[in-house]
Amino acid sequence: MGGRRILDRVVRTLHDALGAPPILIANAPEAVAWCPGLEVHEDVVPGIGALGGILTAVELAAPVVCVAWDMPFVPVPLLRALAAGLDAADAVLPESGSRRGVEPLCAAYGPACGPAIRAALARGDRRAVGFHADVRVSRLPPESVLMYGDPDVLFFNVNAPGDLQQAEALCRARGSSR
Repeated sequence: MGGRRILDRVVRTLHDALGAPPILIANAPEAVAWCPGLEVHEDVVPGIGALGGILTAVELAAPVVCVAWDMPFVPVPLLRALAAGLDAADAVLPESGSRRGVEPLCAAYGPACGPAIRAALARGDRRAVGFHADVRVSRLPPESVLMYGDPDVLFFNVNAPGDLQQAEALCRARGSSR
């Protein structure tokens, strides 16, 4: 997108936001070659979808800021705001118009989330928000999210060729090479 891989954009944004290289959570055997130099880990509990990635990140490195590697437009200031929110909460999520009402794949998680996720899994709950009742959750309200940009752009996912075309158009409209 815009001449750069989406993964490279996300890695750079996380590095700029947090001052250190991110950890890549990926289950593909070839993932170690995607971004040489990054620490790569498979899900600690395979087969549970996005929650597996969140759990892995939390158990490896909490507190963490998680961003799905198909979200090319998440800005550094938003990630810093999510991380700062962990001073008063165990999980900090931006609100959005998504089906969940929040963006669990663009969020900050503290150490208490690990045991809470494990408890949710023991109950058979694999939802990315299924453990929220067991931790202190802070939501970044829509008016605060808007300070960082249009939520439809910020949390845009590239999952199909049509999405990539739309992301290219958004990138051109923003004048973004980043």
